[in-house]
Amino acid sequence: MIKSSILHPELLGALAKCGHKTKILIADSNYSFVTNSSPSATIVYLNFAPGMITSPVILEKLLDYINVEEAMLMASPADFNNTIEQEYQRILPTDTTFSYVDRGDFYAQAKSSDTLLVIASGETRRFANILLTVGVVSVG
Repeated sequence: MIKSSILHPELLGALAKCGHKTKILIADSNYSFVTNSSPSATIVYLNFAPGMITSPVILEKLLDYINVEEAMLMASPADFNNTIEQEYQRILPTDTTFSYVDRGDFYAQAKSSDTLLVIASGETRRFANILLTVGVVSVG
């Protein structure tokens, strides 16, 4: 039995293929996982039920395996209180670059050949999709 914070074999295999500048999408439960993802991306379904497993939980576990240099979010309306954005900022290292793009640009980035992994979450909050760029690992 593997002793790790992630046990999902397909997710572990996909993470092992991600190198510097690879993109990983953590998608909320409203995201069109197949039509708005790269055709070559591995889609891992962790969306068992609404609210199970949430995006922040997935992000926290991923950080045990990868460094993140950039986080891209879909821009939300100015009057929208994006509570999940605040959670992401709390979880990610303080030197992580955050960028915000409109819906069309977000989908274009998610569909790019750089996106190797899409994780379907049970997250029900709006504007919860986050596209991570894998950073380098410091050796030694």
